[in-house]
Amino acid sequence: MDISTIDIGCRGEEIATAWLRERGYYIVERNWRVGRYEIDIIAQRYDTLHFVEVKTRSLRSWQSAYDSINDQKRRSMRRAAMNYRALHRTPLLLQFDLIAVTVDDHGHHTIEYTENIL
Repeated sequence: MDISTIDIGCRGEEIATAWLRERGYYIVERNWRVGRYEIDIIAQRYDTLHFVEVKTRSLRSWQSAYDSINDQKRRSMRRAAMNYRALHRTPLLLQFDLIAVTVDDHGHHTIEYTENIL
């Protein structure tokens, strides 16, 4: 992974975090990790804890953000969430969401938010 890909991913997570905050989500954690499992953003809104996967792509990317959520990624997200719930003993409902950020060559971006991806 080259540095520009890392930069794009970090920028996407910043954009997604700001987008969620603007919509009333409380950001609980960012890049929460347990073992080999990671959740990009954990956010709370009302009685639900949202485990948010952020996928950032350039306009030239050949794979859509949705295509990258395969069975292995789904299992990984579930395991991370179960570990989080066990460690924090939260009574909140759990939901798995995807934020797809597309960035063009001029720095402009679009966001697609999909709830309940699992």
